[in-house]
Amino acid sequence: MSAFPWADFRTTKGAIKLHVGLNHAGYLPEFVTITEGKKHDVTVGRTLNFPKGSIVAIDKAYNDYAWYKQLTDKDIFFVTRLKSNAKYRIVERQSVLKGKGLTCDQTIEFIGPQVSKKCPVRLRRVGYKDAETGKHYVFLTNNFKLAAKTIADVYKARWQVELFFKWIKQNLKIKSFVGTSKNAVMTQIWIAMYVYLLIAFLMTG
Repeated sequence: MSAFPWADFRTTKGAIKLHVGLNHAGYLPEFVTITEGKKHDVTVGRTLNFPKGSIVAIDKAYNDYAWYKQLTDKDIFFVTRLKSNAKYRIVERQSVLKGKGLTCDQTIEFIGPQVSKKCPVRLRRVGYKDAETGKHYVFLTNNFKLAAKTIADVYKARWQVELFFKWIKQNLKIKSFVGTSKNAVMTQIWIAMYVYLLIAFLMTG
C-alpha cells in the first residue's frame, strides 16, 4: 500500500484485478477491464453481453445463482464447478461411461429456500474423475445437449485462461511495474494487452 496507495485492497497490501474474457477460438482476449482488487469477479461477469448460444466456462469465483438463471433465460450456456455445500435434489439420472472418467450425469434442482428462488430452473450435474491427477470434479451446467465428457472438456479448456496470464507475466514483464502511479500501471498493462494481440495476429496470419 505504501507504493500503490490508490490500489485499495487490504491494510498493508494493494491490488488490482485484470478481468479477461478469453475466446476459445484462437484464445484471444475479447473483453478486458481493470478494477480495484476488492471488486468481486462475478460483478464484472454480470456486465458482459455474450452472444446467444455462447458457452461460458467460469470457475467458482463467479458463483451467482441469480446470474445462472439470467444466462439460461438468454439462451447462454455456462459450465462451472458446483459448490460442495450446494443443496439440491436429483430429478433424473443418466447412465455414464465410467471408462471415460465420468461418475454421474444428473438433472437437479436447488432446494435451499433462497437459492431455489434465485435459480428455479433445472440444471445438470456432471461428475468426472481425472485419470492423470486422480482428482474428482463436479460440474454444473445448463447445457443438456452436449455429452457429459464434453462438459468436462469444456471446463478443462478454461485452464487456457491461467496459461494466458502466465504467458503475460513471463514474456511481457507484468510481474513488476516501471511506475507506481495508477496511470503508469494501467498504461503498462494495456500496452501488454496490445502486444499480446499483435503477436497473436502475426502468428495466426
